[in-house]
Amino acid sequence: QVQLVESGGGLVQAGDSLRLSCAPSERSLSNPLMGWFRQAPGKEREFVACSGRLRSSALYADSVKGRFTVSRDNAKNTLFLQMNDLKAEDTAVYYCAADEYFRVPLTDPKNWNHWGQGTQVTVSS
Repeated sequence: QVQLVESGGGLVQAGDSLRLSCAPSERSLSNPLMGWFRQAPGKEREFVACSGRLRSSALYADSVKGRFTVSRDNAKNTLFLQMNDLKAEDTAVYYCAADEYFRVPLTDPKNWNHWGQGTQVTVSS
């Protein structure tokens, strides 16, 4: 498995913005599907957003639509998550995921093969 490295988490206030980044530790993945999940304490890991190579192929969870934007630098296989208007309920560990294959449903963490260690996002109300 390829290790993914996330960065950009932190402690912010409600209404603030954060930008997360994710990059693979090696360049062995070829044009992978990449996405973000999050896991709050005591809850299951849930899908946030994902992107194929084209911006038009982005998919979002209903809870973040209109506030979060996923983008990527295809040349570097780097994935970003711009999070605006953050809410207390967005507090979680955010994980980057990637896979060479398109397995449905994309919202199921079991269908993703490569993961990062996670970055904490805490939003105070």
